[in-house]
Amino acid sequence: MRITGLEVVLTSAAIIIVIISAFIHALWNLVGKRESPSPGFFLQATVLGCLCLVPVVFVHLGVVRVFPGRVWWLLVGTGLCQAAYYTGLAGAYRCGHLSVAYPLARSLPVIMVAVVSALLGHGKQFGGAVIVGFGLIVVGGMVLPIDRLSEWKLRDYLHASTLFALLAAAGTTGYSIIDDAALRLLRANPNVHVGRAWLTLVYTLLEGLSSTVWLAVMMRVMRGINGSAKPRHYKLSSVAFAGIGIYLAYSLVLLAMTFATNVSYIVAFRQLSIPIGAALGMTVLREPRDPAKLLGIAIMLAGLLMVAGGR
Repeated sequence: MRITGLEVVLTSAAIIIVIISAFIHALWNLVGKRESPSPGFFLQATVLGCLCLVPVVFVHLGVVRVFPGRVWWLLVGTGLCQAAYYTGLAGAYRCGHLSVAYPLARSLPVIMVAVVSALLGHGKQFGGAVIVGFGLIVVGGMVLPIDRLSEWKLRDYLHASTLFALLAAAGTTGYSIIDDAALRLLRANPNVHVGRAWLTLVYTLLEGLSSTVWLAVMMRVMRGINGSAKPRHYKLSSVAFAGIGIYLAYSLVLLAMTFATNVSYIVAFRQLSIPIGAALGMTVLREPRDPAKLLGIAIMLAGLLMVAGGR
Protein backbone atom coordinates (compact mmCIF):
# COMPACT_ATOMS: atom_id res chain seq x y z
CA MET A 1 0.00 0.00 0.00
CA ARG A 2 1.29 3.44 -0.90
CA ILE A 3 1.67 5.87 2.03
CA THR A 4 0.82 9.47 1.18
CA GLY A 5 2.60 12.53 2.52
CA LEU A 6 -0.52 13.49 4.47
CA GLU A 7 -0.57 10.11 6.23
CA VAL A 8 3.07 10.57 7.22
CA VAL A 9 2.33 14.02 8.64
CA LEU A 10 -0.74 12.79 10.55
CA THR A 11 1.10 9.79 11.97
CA SER A 12 4.05 11.98 12.98
CA ALA A 13 1.67 14.38 14.73
CA ALA A 14 0.02 11.47 16.54
CA ILE A 15 3.38 10.13 17.72
CA ILE A 16 4.48 13.55 19.02
CA ILE A 17 1.18 14.00 20.89
CA VAL A 18 1.34 10.55 22.49
CA ILE A 19 4.97 11.08 23.55
CA ILE A 20 3.88 14.29 25.30
CA SER A 21 1.07 12.30 26.93
CA ALA A 22 3.59 9.68 28.14
CA PHE A 23 5.71 12.38 29.78
CA ILE A 24 2.66 13.90 31.48
CA HIS A 25 1.51 10.50 32.75
CA ALA A 26 4.92 9.72 34.22
CA LEU A 27 5.20 13.21 35.74
CA TRP A 28 1.87 13.12 37.58
CA ASN A 29 2.84 9.75 39.00
CA LEU A 30 6.15 11.26 40.15
CA VAL A 31 4.26 14.07 41.87
CA GLY A 32 1.96 11.55 43.53
CA LYS A 33 4.87 9.44 44.73
CA ARG A 34 6.60 12.47 46.27
CA GLU A 35 3.49 13.16 48.33
CA SER A 36 3.54 9.60 49.78
CA PRO A 37 -0.15 9.50 48.88
CA SER A 38 -3.20 7.97 50.45
CA PRO A 39 -6.44 7.38 48.52
CA GLY A 40 -7.38 10.86 49.76
CA PHE A 41 -4.74 12.41 47.52
CA PHE A 42 -6.29 10.83 44.44
CA LEU A 43 -9.79 11.74 45.64
CA GLN A 44 -8.77 15.39 45.74
CA ALA A 45 -6.95 15.08 42.41
CA THR A 46 -9.91 13.47 40.60
CA VAL A 47 -12.34 16.07 41.98
CA LEU A 48 -10.12 18.90 40.74
CA GLY A 49 -9.55 17.12 37.42
CA CYS A 50 -13.29 16.67 36.90
CA LEU A 51 -13.89 20.35 37.67
CA CYS A 52 -11.36 21.27 34.98
CA LEU A 53 -12.97 18.87 32.51
CA VAL A 54 -16.53 20.19 32.95
CA PRO A 55 -16.01 23.44 30.96
CA VAL A 56 -14.39 21.46 28.15
CA VAL A 57 -17.36 19.12 27.61
CA PHE A 58 -20.17 21.31 28.95
CA VAL A 59 -21.70 21.93 25.53
CA HIS A 60 -22.03 18.18 24.95
CA LEU A 61 -23.27 17.12 28.41
CA GLY A 62 -26.84 16.89 27.08
CA VAL A 63 -25.89 13.61 25.41
CA VAL A 64 -26.22 11.84 28.78
CA ARG A 65 -30.00 11.98 28.37
CA VAL A 66 -29.82 9.24 25.73
CA PHE A 67 -27.43 6.99 27.65
CA PRO A 68 -29.01 3.52 28.02
CA GLY A 69 -29.54 2.17 31.54
CA ARG A 70 -26.82 -0.45 31.16
CA VAL A 71 -24.19 2.24 30.62
CA TRP A 72 -25.04 3.82 33.98
CA TRP A 73 -24.50 0.47 35.70
CA LEU A 74 -21.21 0.09 33.87
CA LEU A 75 -20.21 3.54 35.11
CA VAL A 76 -20.83 2.34 38.67
CA GLY A 77 -18.56 -0.65 38.05
CA THR A 78 -15.81 1.30 36.31
CA GLY A 79 -15.76 3.86 39.12
CA LEU A 80 -15.21 1.08 41.64
CA CYS A 81 -12.36 -0.36 39.57
CA GLN A 82 -10.76 3.04 39.16
CA ALA A 83 -11.01 3.65 42.90
CA ALA A 84 -9.24 0.31 43.43
CA TYR A 85 -6.57 1.44 40.96
CA TYR A 86 -5.92 4.68 42.85
CA THR A 87 -5.94 2.85 46.19
CA GLY A 88 -3.40 0.34 44.89
CA LEU A 89 -1.27 3.06 43.37
CA ALA A 90 -1.28 5.05 46.61
CA GLY A 91 -0.25 1.98 48.62
CA ALA A 92 2.48 1.05 46.15
CA TYR A 93 3.97 4.53 46.25
CA ARG A 94 3.85 4.72 50.04
CA CYS A 95 5.57 1.37 50.48
CA GLY A 96 8.05 1.17 47.63
CA HIS A 97 9.88 2.74 44.72
CA LEU A 98 8.33 4.53 41.76
CA SER A 99 10.84 2.78 39.47
CA VAL A 100 9.35 -0.61 40.47
CA ALA A 101 5.67 0.09 41.17
CA TYR A 102 5.06 2.26 38.10
CA PRO A 103 6.31 -0.23 35.46
CA LEU A 104 4.37 -3.07 37.13
CA ALA A 105 1.12 -1.14 37.42
CA ARG A 106 1.49 0.20 33.87
CA SER A 107 2.43 -2.98 32.00
CA LEU A 108 0.65 -5.90 33.69
CA PRO A 109 -2.84 -4.75 32.59
CA VAL A 110 -1.78 -5.39 28.98
CA ILE A 111 -1.72 -9.11 29.79
CA MET A 112 -4.65 -9.05 32.22
CA VAL A 113 -6.98 -7.31 29.78
CA ALA A 114 -6.04 -9.70 26.97
CA VAL A 115 -6.58 -12.79 29.16
CA VAL A 116 -9.92 -11.61 30.61
CA SER A 117 -11.16 -10.54 27.17
CA ALA A 118 -10.22 -13.95 25.76
CA LEU A 119 -12.04 -15.73 28.61
CA LEU A 120 -15.12 -13.61 27.94
CA GLY A 121 -14.89 -14.45 24.24
CA HIS A 122 -14.24 -10.85 23.23
CA GLY A 123 -10.60 -11.11 22.24
CA LYS A 124 -9.13 -12.14 18.93
CA GLN A 125 -6.60 -14.93 18.44
CA PHE A 126 -3.07 -13.86 19.34
CA GLY A 127 -0.20 -14.13 16.90
CA GLY A 128 3.23 -15.49 17.77
CA ALA A 129 4.78 -12.06 18.32
CA VAL A 130 2.06 -11.10 20.78
CA ILE A 131 2.47 -14.33 22.76
CA VAL A 132 6.23 -13.82 22.93
CA GLY A 133 5.59 -10.21 24.03
CA PHE A 134 3.32 -11.43 26.84
CA GLY A 135 6.04 -13.84 27.93
CA LEU A 136 8.62 -11.05 28.03
CA ILE A 137 6.30 -8.87 30.12
CA VAL A 138 5.89 -11.71 32.63
CA VAL A 139 9.64 -12.33 32.77
CA GLY A 140 10.37 -8.62 33.14
CA GLY A 141 7.78 -8.37 35.89
CA MET A 142 9.44 -11.24 37.74
CA VAL A 143 12.90 -9.68 37.43
CA LEU A 144 11.87 -6.12 38.32
CA PRO A 145 11.14 -6.45 42.07
CA ILE A 146 14.27 -8.46 43.01
CA ASP A 147 17.31 -6.77 44.51
CA ARG A 148 20.00 -8.98 42.97
CA LEU A 149 19.79 -11.63 40.26
CA SER A 150 22.05 -13.87 42.33
CA GLU A 151 19.71 -13.62 45.34
CA TRP A 152 16.33 -14.51 43.86
CA LYS A 153 13.92 -15.03 46.79
CA LEU A 154 10.17 -15.49 47.09
CA ARG A 155 9.96 -12.64 49.59
CA ASP A 156 10.94 -10.20 46.84
CA TYR A 157 7.43 -10.69 45.43
CA LEU A 158 5.64 -10.42 48.78
CA HIS A 159 6.68 -6.83 49.31
CA ALA A 160 3.68 -4.60 50.07
CA SER A 161 4.54 -2.27 47.18
CA THR A 162 4.42 -5.16 44.69
CA LEU A 163 1.08 -6.40 46.03
CA PHE A 164 -0.40 -2.90 45.89
CA ALA A 165 0.91 -2.53 42.32
CA LEU A 166 -0.94 -5.74 41.44
CA LEU A 167 -4.12 -4.24 42.91
CA ALA A 168 -3.57 -1.14 40.75
CA ALA A 169 -3.05 -3.34 37.70
CA ALA A 170 -6.22 -5.32 38.48
CA GLY A 171 -8.15 -2.06 38.83
CA THR A 172 -6.82 -0.85 35.48
CA THR A 173 -7.85 -4.16 33.91
CA GLY A 174 -11.36 -3.85 35.31
CA TYR A 175 -12.06 -0.31 34.20
CA SER A 176 -10.41 -0.89 30.78
CA ILE A 177 -12.73 -3.81 30.00
CA ILE A 178 -15.82 -2.06 31.38
CA ASP A 179 -15.04 1.18 29.55
CA ASP A 180 -14.62 -0.71 26.29
CA ALA A 181 -18.04 -2.32 26.72
CA ALA A 182 -19.71 0.96 27.70
CA LEU A 183 -18.20 2.97 24.84
CA ARG A 184 -19.15 0.28 22.33
CA LEU A 185 -22.76 0.55 23.52
CA LEU A 186 -22.71 4.32 23.24
CA ARG A 187 -21.13 4.38 19.79
CA ALA A 188 -23.69 1.88 18.53
CA ASN A 189 -26.57 3.97 19.89
CA PRO A 190 -28.29 5.75 16.96
CA ASN A 191 -29.53 8.49 19.33
CA VAL A 192 -25.99 9.65 20.12
CA HIS A 193 -25.10 12.51 17.76
CA VAL A 194 -21.75 13.78 19.05
CA GLY A 195 -18.27 12.98 17.76
CA ARG A 196 -16.40 9.99 19.12
CA ALA A 197 -13.77 12.07 20.95
CA TRP A 198 -16.40 14.31 22.61
CA LEU A 199 -18.47 11.29 23.59
CA THR A 200 -15.44 9.66 25.17
CA LEU A 201 -14.58 12.83 27.10
CA VAL A 202 -18.14 13.11 28.46
CA TYR A 203 -17.94 9.47 29.50
CA THR A 204 -14.53 10.13 31.09
CA LEU A 205 -16.04 12.92 33.18
CA LEU A 206 -18.83 10.64 34.40
CA GLU A 207 -16.29 7.91 35.13
CA GLY A 208 -14.26 10.40 37.18
CA LEU A 209 -17.34 11.38 39.17
CA SER A 210 -18.11 7.72 39.84
CA SER A 211 -14.56 7.04 41.03
CA THR A 212 -14.68 10.03 43.40
CA VAL A 213 -17.82 8.64 45.03
CA TRP A 214 -16.21 5.21 45.46
CA LEU A 215 -12.99 6.74 46.80
CA ALA A 216 -15.00 8.74 49.32
CA VAL A 217 -16.83 5.57 50.41
CA MET A 218 -13.54 3.65 50.73
CA MET A 219 -11.99 6.43 52.79
CA ARG A 220 -15.03 6.55 55.07
CA VAL A 221 -14.81 2.79 55.63
CA MET A 222 -11.04 2.95 56.26
CA ARG A 223 -11.54 5.84 58.68
CA GLY A 224 -14.16 3.80 60.52
CA ILE A 225 -11.72 0.88 60.85
CA ASN A 226 -8.86 3.16 61.94
CA GLY A 227 -10.75 5.57 64.14
CA SER A 228 -7.63 7.54 65.01
CA ALA A 229 -6.65 8.16 61.39
CA LYS A 230 -7.08 11.78 60.32
CA PRO A 231 -7.40 13.02 56.74
CA ARG A 232 -4.10 14.34 55.38
CA HIS A 233 -3.63 17.70 53.77
CA TYR A 234 -1.64 17.79 50.55
CA LYS A 235 -0.07 20.63 48.61
CA LEU A 236 -2.67 22.19 46.35
CA SER A 237 -0.05 22.45 43.58
CA SER A 238 0.60 18.69 43.74
CA VAL A 239 -3.09 17.82 43.80
CA ALA A 240 -3.76 20.18 40.90
CA PHE A 241 -0.87 18.84 38.82
CA ALA A 242 -1.96 15.23 39.37
CA GLY A 243 -5.65 15.94 38.72
CA ILE A 244 -5.04 17.91 35.54
CA GLY A 245 -2.34 15.47 34.44
CA ILE A 246 -4.64 12.45 34.80
CA TYR A 247 -7.22 13.86 32.41
CA LEU A 248 -4.85 15.77 30.12
CA ALA A 249 -2.74 12.67 29.44
CA TYR A 250 -5.83 10.66 28.53
CA SER A 251 -7.28 13.46 26.40
CA LEU A 252 -4.04 13.68 24.42
CA VAL A 253 -4.22 9.95 23.73
CA LEU A 254 -7.73 10.43 22.35
CA LEU A 255 -6.50 13.30 20.19
CA ALA A 256 -3.59 11.19 18.93
CA MET A 257 -5.99 8.43 17.91
CA THR A 258 -7.86 10.87 15.67
CA PHE A 259 -4.60 11.65 13.84
CA ALA A 260 -3.04 8.18 13.64
CA THR A 261 -3.47 6.07 10.53
CA ASN A 262 -2.47 3.00 12.57
CA VAL A 263 -3.61 2.80 16.21
CA SER A 264 -0.83 0.32 17.03
CA TYR A 265 1.56 3.28 16.89
CA ILE A 266 -0.38 4.86 19.75
CA VAL A 267 -0.32 1.66 21.80
CA ALA A 268 3.41 1.28 21.26
CA PHE A 269 4.48 4.84 21.98
CA ARG A 270 2.30 5.07 25.11
CA GLN A 271 4.67 2.55 26.68
CA LEU A 272 7.43 5.17 26.64
CA SER A 273 5.96 6.31 29.96
CA ILE A 274 7.44 3.17 31.58
CA PRO A 275 11.15 3.99 31.08
CA ILE A 276 10.34 7.68 31.65
CA GLY A 277 8.67 6.92 34.99
CA ALA A 278 11.45 4.55 36.03
CA ALA A 279 14.11 7.10 35.05
CA LEU A 280 12.36 9.81 37.06
CA GLY A 281 12.33 7.53 40.08
CA MET A 282 16.03 6.74 39.79
CA THR A 283 17.15 10.32 39.05
CA VAL A 284 14.74 12.74 40.71
CA LEU A 285 13.94 10.50 43.70
CA ARG A 286 17.41 8.90 43.75
CA GLU A 287 16.05 5.36 43.93
CA PRO A 288 18.50 2.43 43.58
CA ARG A 289 19.70 1.66 40.04
CA ASP A 290 20.05 -2.08 40.49
CA PRO A 291 21.06 -4.06 37.38
CA ALA A 292 18.07 -6.36 37.94
CA LYS A 293 15.70 -3.39 37.91
CA LEU A 294 17.17 -2.00 34.69
CA LEU A 295 17.04 -5.45 33.08
CA GLY A 296 13.44 -6.00 34.16
CA ILE A 297 12.33 -2.64 32.75
CA ALA A 298 14.11 -3.31 29.45
CA ILE A 299 12.53 -6.77 29.11
CA MET A 300 9.04 -5.45 29.90
CA LEU A 301 9.39 -2.60 27.41
CA ALA A 302 10.53 -5.01 24.70
CA GLY A 303 7.52 -7.21 25.41
CA LEU A 304 5.11 -4.30 25.30
CA LEU A 305 6.46 -3.13 21.97
CA MET A 306 6.12 -6.65 20.54
CA VAL A 307 2.49 -6.79 21.72
CA ALA A 308 1.77 -3.38 20.19
CA GLY A 309 3.45 -4.30 16.90
CA GLY A 310 1.72 -7.68 16.70
CA ARG A 311 -1.83 -6.37 17.05
